[in-house]
Formats: sequence, C-alpha cells, structure tokens
Amino acid sequence: MHAHVMIAEDDVRQADVIRRYLEASGYRASVVHGGRDAIEQVRRLRPDLLVLDVMMPQLNGLDVCRVLRRESNVPVLMLTARRDEDDLLLGLDAGADDYLMKPYNPRELMARVRTMLRRTRWTPAEPDAALRVGEIAVDVRCHHVTSDGHRVDCTPGEFEILAALAAAPNRVFTRAQLLERTRGFEAAATDRTVDMHVMKLRRKIEPNPRRPVYLVTVYGVGYQLTDGSR
Repeated sequence: MHAHVMIAEDDVRQADVIRRYLEASGYRASVVHGGRDAIEQVRRLRPDLLVLDVMMPQLNGLDVCRVLRRESNVPVLMLTARRDEDDLLLGLDAGADDYLMKPYNPRELMARVRTMLRRTRWTPAEPDAALRVGEIAVDVRCHHVTSDGHRVDCTPGEFEILAALAAAPNRVFTRAQLLERTRGFEAAATDRTVDMHVMKLRRKIEPNPRRPVYLVTVYGVGYQLTDGSR
C-alpha cells in the first residue's frame, strides 16, 4: 500500500506543487488549508506523515502539532519561513520531527519525506522482542516505551533516538550518527535538534532530569544509554 501524506498548507499553489511531487513519487496525497481542518482530517484519515506549514488560518502549525501530539504519533515535517533558531526550536518542542525552511527545493522536501517514512516503518529483526536497558524498555513494533514500569509517551523523533540508543547499550553515539539513524536532518541543524530531543526525553525517563543516570552525555562526543548503575 502506498504511504499517505497529508499536506496542511494555506498557500493553494504551494500545496498543489507539493501534492504533484508526492503523487509523481507514488504517494497518496491529500490537502487541507487550515489548522482545524488539519486536526480533523488527521483524526479521520490517519495519514502516514503530515507536512505542516507553521503559518495557517484557524490554528497555526505549532498549535496543530501540540493538539495532535496529545493523541497521535503521526510524523510531522514542519514548513516554516522563520529563520530564527528559537522559532525553529519551538517547532521541535511542539512535537515536530523535522523542519524545512522556506523557500525550499521540492526535491529536498521529497528527500525528507522518504527518510521520515522509511524510519517510521522500520521494525526490528525480532518484532516481538523489546529493547531493554535497565529500567528502560523500548518496543519498536508497538512504538511503546516504559521507564521503571511506567508508560512514556514519545514523539516519533524522540522514540527513534531512544530506540537507536537502546539497540546498542553503553555505545556512545555522536549527534550526527543519531540524526543519520532517525531523520537525516541537514548538518546545520544537527547539534540543537538532537539536544532538544534528548532534553525532552530526560524529562520523561529520568528520576532527576538535571542529573541523568540513563541518557548520559559523553562530553565532546555525544550520548549513550546506560542501565543507570554507574
């Protein structure tokens, strides 16, 4: 079955360009032009990926993302004309998994879409086996995480970073390696993108996020997931 990509973009011409590129690449595509419509149609159609513009009528993309994250793990690629780094981080904090700044090359957009769909459809060789590191358990097939027996809700980007770390306990991953295993972001976004995901994961899995014992920083290198016994 071809993946279904929903486009939430108030610029009718731009939305049509994206739709035509998606359909030419073999994807099913649907279009909405407002924030509330995006939420309603994601709930109804359950797309495999949402391409979401920040500036839209009804509700902006950040608010749409926050609403959807309370009820859905649909991967979100956010489109933004804002170039301030704090604005871009707001999108990640709202639950977006990747972002692309306008104006962009449609071919780059398609590369991001392919990467995101490929990663979210990945399953482990043993689909019934959970990855377990100390009190952290990651079930890739069910997209389910527990910490000390308690359910942890993760965005797709957070989940994929945690799954990559859990698949190789105690191995130190650089930020670039984590991005390669998750979304394939551009190098310019590498450090801050991973750091934001790690910061949010620590709030969810660590007893004390200010003194992490599971998701540990290896200074000058990157991150590792340990069993907390150190």
